[in-house]
Amino acid sequence: MITAKNIRKHYGDLEVLKGINLTINKGEIVSIIGASGAGKTTLLQILGTLDKMTPYESSSLSINDTKVERLSEKQLAKFRNDHIGFIFQFHQLLPEFTAMENVCIPAFIQHKNKAEAEKRAKELLDFLGLSHRYHHKPNELSGGEQQRVAVARALMNKPAIIFADEPSGNLDSESAENLHNLFFKLRDEFGQTFVIVTHNKELADMADRTIEMRDGHIVAD
Repeated sequence: MITAKNIRKHYGDLEVLKGINLTINKGEIVSIIGASGAGKTTLLQILGTLDKMTPYESSSLSINDTKVERLSEKQLAKFRNDHIGFIFQFHQLLPEFTAMENVCIPAFIQHKNKAEAEKRAKELLDFLGLSHRYHHKPNELSGGEQQRVAVARALMNKPAIIFADEPSGNLDSESAENLHNLFFKLRDEFGQTFVIVTHNKELADMADRTIEMRDGHIVAD
């Protein structure tokens, strides 16, 4: 699923990632933990193709047998839309659009027709217990509902892998627990692979694997 070799990242003279080697298998739920500044989010953004590693001859990143560092910007954008879903701490829903419209956005980027996109969006919203919220805008939804809409959006194009950055960090404890359980339900139902950066010990302990980072290195896996 993912094979990362010698992943390094420099910001000027500051080296944030110092040679990360990592393999993630299909259907795994992997949590990445560590103190602030350990490099967790930087690693997640590189694995998710939102950022690029500093190029070294021995460095490579393969996702679904595709060497992503060899893709052009246009190819990379298409690959990301086709294969990767994202869930962020702050749901990043567009406030002027309804739940249904927000979920449909990745499909519209793929140029799918409206009827096909809305059918898929309804299936996902129904699965996530939001059938009564199709036409509500984000400010009419609770925090937990907003995050479930964001999960539906991440699943819209049936991605191979979902990256989540502190997905429950902005939720109350009950909503966070529901979201955590949802990830495992999605893995069991759809075979999703999850890579989750979290400070939430309960979520980290639930994962199939927990990777601990410190000062740009993986210190435990």
